[in-house]
Amino acid sequence: MQSLKLLVTSRRRDSLIRLKRNLSSLPINSSADDLQNQVLVEGKASSRVAILNRPSSLNALNTNIGARLHELYASWEDDPNIGFVVMKGSGRAFCAGGDIVALYHLINEGKIEKCKGFFRTLYSFIYHLGTYLKPHVSILNGITMGGGAGISIPGTFRLATDRTVFATPETQIGFHPDAGASFHLSCLPGHLGEYLGLTGAKLIGAEMVSCGLATHYSNTDKLPLIEEELGNLVTDDPSVIESCLEKYSDVVYPEKTSALHRIEVLNKCFGHGTVEEIIDAVESEASATNDAWCNSTLKKLKEASPLSLKVSLRSVREGRFQTLDQCLVREYRMSLQGISKRISNDFCEGVRARVVHKDFAPKWEPPSLEKVSDDMVDQYFAPLSESEPNLELPTKQREAFN
Repeated sequence: MQSLKLLVTSRRRDSLIRLKRNLSSLPINSSADDLQNQVLVEGKASSRVAILNRPSSLNALNTNIGARLHELYASWEDDPNIGFVVMKGSGRAFCAGGDIVALYHLINEGKIEKCKGFFRTLYSFIYHLGTYLKPHVSILNGITMGGGAGISIPGTFRLATDRTVFATPETQIGFHPDAGASFHLSCLPGHLGEYLGLTGAKLIGAEMVSCGLATHYSNTDKLPLIEEELGNLVTDDPSVIESCLEKYSDVVYPEKTSALHRIEVLNKCFGHGTVEEIIDAVESEASATNDAWCNSTLKKLKEASPLSLKVSLRSVREGRFQTLDQCLVREYRMSLQGISKRISNDFCEGVRARVVHKDFAPKWEPPSLEKVSDDMVDQYFAPLSESEPNLELPTKQREAFN
């Protein structure tokens, strides 16, 4: 017990040191009240509930939220009276991902350091969650996209509902699946990860359970009972928490139209080595079958940023051979390259077209796959400049469990 206490104390100290660094990158006009209100806390018998509280923005993540979560989780990990932690969202979303509109404006204002602070803070928290010493339950009731998956999937339990909608739609905005996505997508059955990462296709709660992204499923009307029972538990035993979740679990199966029922065709198409070969294979299937899923998949691929498609395919493939920390460090480099505009302006153009101006007509650069050079893709994965430090994660003090 003494050695465990020393380990936790050491991890707590290291987390707080990193947290102070991250807090220095918060927007100048942020206040302590803003920081507190964007993540609400409920104290239970032997647990704490972190509530993402930006409902008007679908609980989109910003630097404030990442820093606040890191601070709270570090303090709870060291508190012997707290057995486990629950995270949920307010409103109709769990979390719609990173606040891409805020990033868009920061980039256009030349405030790149604040963008770096966002990625550094968020990815550091994700690693903290992936190495957390206490059981963790994420209640994914509603939209769970991009970074929303990043701050939940590394935890112990993920409860999906009939309102859950999951996606990694980054290629549609000229970016790449990040926040640890190249790790958890690469762990999915067959080539489902490549399919989700390249197309941004959505999964509902039943599909998340079927492929392993979620650990449990319950209909929304049972959530009050689940939260009440979890709140009454006095335990740090994962099996006790799991029993509570299983008590209210519903057995569900993917609908007939689900991509999971097309896993053989999906694997045949998305198992190819290049994006061009993948698109050719999907086109061939669509021509032969006129299947609605094939046509929809082909449409999504052709709407995405050509550069993002190639970068994302390589990212998911590399994730198959990397640990969570290695994926986060690599994705940090990729994200900084992606917002630098040195390779392409696709991120800002994608956000402009799909979220800001909403003309849904992004002008990608390069505009086609054949104009995306190997060198452009390689630059995304290249080391940052000598003056630009890599993401530092406490891998010696906190070894990832997954």
